[in-house]
Amino acid sequence: MRAVVQRVDGASVTVEGRTVGRIVGEGLCVLVGVTHEDTKEKAAQLARKVWSVRILHGEKSCSDIGAPLLVISQFTLYGDARKGRRPTWNGAAPGDVAEPLVEEVVARLRESGAEVATGEFGADMKVSLTNDGPFTVLLEV
Repeated sequence: MRAVVQRVDGASVTVEGRTVGRIVGEGLCVLVGVTHEDTKEKAAQLARKVWSVRILHGEKSCSDIGAPLLVISQFTLYGDARKGRRPTWNGAAPGDVAEPLVEEVVARLRESGAEVATGEFGADMKVSLTNDGPFTVLLEV
């Protein structure tokens, strides 16, 4: 599993003009990609890493200060554009595999006490955020 994690000062996601997920103030926007070999165990590991990574102000984590997270599925994180001009998506797991694993990440974060907003799996989403820093990291498990 792969996640692009951005420290934000607010973020939201809309689908067809309606807001489906929103966080206010300091927190993390987390784009999650799933590949074929990923498991529930990897989802749990990614959730622990996201919850505890110390990238908020003062080297704090979401778990330290109860900062919210916006988690959005992003199959394009496994796109490969090394050859030609069009990316291939062969590395991305199909929706029936990826969706439950993204949901597992969200469930594990919530079990840890996190406030988690989400996008809508498979939808055409518009994501708005204020990247604070800017600060962006790539996490892989």
